[in-house]
Amino acid sequence: MTDLDATHLLLLQQQAAALLLYQSVLETEAGTAFLELLQTLTFPQPNAIQALKAYGHWFKTLADLNQSWQSHLVDQVLRAENPFTQQAQKIALAEMPAALVQAVRHDLRMLQQLCTCPAEQIAAWVQKIAGLTQAPISWQPESGVNEGDDSNGELQGHRTADLVTNFAAADDWAELIEPLAAYYQKCGTGIFAEYRAFRWQHGQLCGIAYPDTIRLHNLVGYESQKEALLKNTQALLMGYPALHILLYGSRGTGKSSLVKSLLHEYGQRGLRLIEVSKADLRELPAIVDRLRQKSLKFIIFVDDLSFEEDDDAYKALKVVLEGNLTARPQNVVVYATSNRRHLIREFFADRPRPSDADEVHAWDTLQEKLSFSDRFGLTLTFNPADQDTYLEMVRHLAQGMAIDPQDLQYRALQWATRHNGRSGRTARQFVDFLRAELDGGTGDRFRTASLEGNF
Repeated sequence: MTDLDATHLLLLQQQAAALLLYQSVLETEAGTAFLELLQTLTFPQPNAIQALKAYGHWFKTLADLNQSWQSHLVDQVLRAENPFTQQAQKIALAEMPAALVQAVRHDLRMLQQLCTCPAEQIAAWVQKIAGLTQAPISWQPESGVNEGDDSNGELQGHRTADLVTNFAAADDWAELIEPLAAYYQKCGTGIFAEYRAFRWQHGQLCGIAYPDTIRLHNLVGYESQKEALLKNTQALLMGYPALHILLYGSRGTGKSSLVKSLLHEYGQRGLRLIEVSKADLRELPAIVDRLRQKSLKFIIFVDDLSFEEDDDAYKALKVVLEGNLTARPQNVVVYATSNRRHLIREFFADRPRPSDADEVHAWDTLQEKLSFSDRFGLTLTFNPADQDTYLEMVRHLAQGMAIDPQDLQYRALQWATRHNGRSGRTARQFVDFLRAELDGGTGDRFRTASLEGNF
């Protein structure tokens, strides 16, 4: 290896070590593998075997990500969490400390130098050290393949295409600090930039790689409830006071699907959905405190909410709904679904009656239980679907299917009779079954065996 090559390698190491804020960009598996490779190549007497192993490890990490080295670095810049990215979500660039802005410009220039080091050049250095007749293969995703597409579409859905293009074309990355700050303000950082849907699990937020794909336009019926939910969510996104909402009603009426569809409707506008199980409700105050300083808007989604008479977990939810000495954050609302109008189970034995063993102020306890659902600012009621609404759902879901409308209606009604009654869930299950039957080519045999034979 020439002195010029050694100087170039040492410069890359110095640039990586000189980062002031964006160290996390190189703390990924691919970044660590890159630094280890540089270290191997700059040993006083580089070992050929170690260099080949280090290069192979770096190659594999990029192949696993299906990203080029350049694309990976840019993605990590967009996800990074540091003092600058946190402040960018709350205040304008002009209001930030000058030293912080200068540090960002410095880091962006350092990262640009690391980014512009071509994989072919690194492969050529490995070739020299290992004494190979030709350079190792340099990793590049195939043309036409969507780099970094991890099948959930989360990062691709969040990235601003123009900003990514600007990174690739910019002569000086430091000049991109303004659009970069705007990106952080709009899309968040860290896990919030990578995912839109989350689950609170084991005391931490876990990104959901494959959120439910239900779309708002696929949900038929309950138009007034849908309109109220959308208006409230839009108020949240625009920074106005928004209400906590209880979606109450019969099973299978689409309450949960309606909430989950909001993610695809407004995810690009900074909405995030966090699913919290009833078992984790005691941690709600801690969850809310973590979210209050973010620029994004959050819906805490509690599905199938109800409490046993001796379950006091509702008190943590009550704190979030009504607030305490801590101010309620304007970027967080709770949307809960339930099949029960009164969320806490009540027994006739709970009702006050004269007895030495009864609570003196039993009515107070009873009223606390009965009024808990009233603490939601808005309650949307989902009554069972009538026949016309049910058939409308079926026809909407069955669009494009090769089946006579009269036959479709007859079979849909028979299905509802023999299964779970008229509801959106029943309509979906029927249409899924019917599509499998028609697409599978089983035709009349499947219908006769599975439906008409039952009657």
